[in-house]
Amino acid sequence: MSSQPPVSPTSSTTSAGARAGAEQHSSVAADAAADRRRWIALAVVMTAAFMDLVDVTIVNIAIPSIERTLDASFGSIQWITAGYALAFAAGLITGGRLGDIYGRKRLFLIGITGFTLSSALCGFAANPEMLVASRLLQGATAALMVPQVLAIVHATFPAHERGKVFGLFGAIVGLGAVSGPLIGALLTQWNLFGLEWRPIFLINLPVGIAGLILGRKFISESRAPQALRLDLVGVVLVTTALLMLIYPLTRGRELGWPLWGHLCMAGSLFVFAAFVAYEKYKVRKDGSPLVELSLFRVKSFAAGIGVQLVFGLAIGVFFLVWTLYMQIGLGWSPLRAGLTGVPFSLAVSVAAGVSVQKLVPLFGRKVLQAGALTMIAGLLLYIWEAGRYGTGIHPWQMAAPLLLMGVGMGLIVAPLTDAILSDVPREHAGSASGLISTVQQVGTALGLALVSVVFFGSIDEERLAPSGMGKAFSDAFQNSLWWVVAVLAVIFLLMFALPARPKQHLEGAAPEEETTSAPDKEPALTH
Repeated sequence: MSSQPPVSPTSSTTSAGARAGAEQHSSVAADAAADRRRWIALAVVMTAAFMDLVDVTIVNIAIPSIERTLDASFGSIQWITAGYALAFAAGLITGGRLGDIYGRKRLFLIGITGFTLSSALCGFAANPEMLVASRLLQGATAALMVPQVLAIVHATFPAHERGKVFGLFGAIVGLGAVSGPLIGALLTQWNLFGLEWRPIFLINLPVGIAGLILGRKFISESRAPQALRLDLVGVVLVTTALLMLIYPLTRGRELGWPLWGHLCMAGSLFVFAAFVAYEKYKVRKDGSPLVELSLFRVKSFAAGIGVQLVFGLAIGVFFLVWTLYMQIGLGWSPLRAGLTGVPFSLAVSVAAGVSVQKLVPLFGRKVLQAGALTMIAGLLLYIWEAGRYGTGIHPWQMAAPLLLMGVGMGLIVAPLTDAILSDVPREHAGSASGLISTVQQVGTALGLALVSVVFFGSIDEERLAPSGMGKAFSDAFQNSLWWVVAVLAVIFLLMFALPARPKQHLEGAAPEEETTSAPDKEPALTH
């Protein structure tokens, strides 16, 4: 008769301990894999944001080449830049809400696919009209892609880690700014295969394809927990209001400022008011508005949105007139103009990375205000140098004002995004992200449109002789910078409405400390 050997308590404990150890090891391995996935997902969405930023700056540096090869008018040139910004701005709120409803990963992948295809159409454009139409399509598809970037970050990373992530985002902004002019200058200068400026768009193809493949694999799906519906009436109202405001500004000077343009701009205010009234009605009706108006009751969000709008306007004016000044007014090559901007872009990247993680936890909103004052100092120095040296100015003489401006911008861009999203509930991350990007792009589009007033408006084209082109563009550049100084002064005052100290995103803070201001219910990510 056989018998089972007795199991000693020691061996049982050892076996249980081994199982617990194996389970713990398995759990640690799973957590490590999940952590690795989210950082790869972050790299993918940041690459998409980088691609969008590069696309804007690449176009600026290639404007003279496009103007020459396509025989494009100043009006067409404005539409190649402002048209993208307009389509982008008009679609961002809708894109953000679509991500909340149908899934941010899904909309990101649709957006990056469309952006890649429209980039190909831009690269093969046969005339200014086709290029403008392709840029409008590119802006519309970017509006599906870009709002998902911040929303995916907001839904994927816990509050105590987002400060570091937004610091990286600010550094990417600077890197995009430095890479765009350099890549655009090199591709235009090399004239690959006799394609002139076209490779500046075609370079998006391999980047977009890689982002699509990696995004499908590593991004986790997330959406709002409530069953939302798309507010089509809201989409029509907000898009109409934006078009009524920005289109007359863009074409006004070229058309002689007709009466209908002034009526359109005035009428846009009434359409915006109707949009707000309808959104309030939608909240009462089914709780599914295009814009969550409750977000504006969050002080940090409302104040930050105002700063973002005005800051976008300043940036829109500066970058376009800067490009026109260097390449047309001074007659510099795209490569020389691109290399001139390196100090600015490096300063943005470094200052953005330092500001969120090191400076804002110590000094709060004073960091952003110091950024505005530093940019003003750089602009004033630039105005003085442009007036003193005229058309004989050299790139090295521009380095000091550009460094100051870059540091100032870096102290603003990353902390501002962090401040705006700090108290936003996760379920509204897509809507909030869409609004952030929308107001920035509306500001940029307004700035690009105002170039016709502050820059071209000070140039008398009928009396402009080729020999006086440089002097006229230099004077117009200085006039434009005074406008940017005034806008930054307004931004400095608006920043007093931001919270004095950050409430969230302090590096090293425990997650439990962060959840005190977070909503009680947060949606789980769906995989």
